[in-house]
Amino acid sequence: MRDLILQCAGVAGIVVALIHGVLGETKVFSRATIAPESLRTLIRLVWQAGTVAWIGGGVLLIAAPSMGSDSARHWIVATIIAVYAFAAIANAWWSRGRGFGWKALAAVVVLAAAGY
Repeated sequence: MRDLILQCAGVAGIVVALIHGVLGETKVFSRATIAPESLRTLIRLVWQAGTVAWIGGGVLLIAAPSMGSDSARHWIVATIIAVYAFAAIANAWWSRGRGFGWKALAAVVVLAAAGY
């Protein structure tokens, strides 16, 4: 059961990451005025680096149960919990507790901790 919960955390993490990437492109950067244009490109790339990192974390959570090492599982889960927890806290602070982003990130943290 722990393995299934951990894999659900991985799938949820990937879904959250994809939503983050899509909303960034369709809601944030479509309205943002950033000059010079090269800075706009840099900020978009940094935004999407978070998306890619969260997808990678989700993949690792999905793969962790199939690894033969308890140590690898421990460090993967602990690291991903820290990454998603930081993102959830930062999002909750930025949105002043409104919105669903920090709640979705926190749900990944709770699932990963339950599958730990």
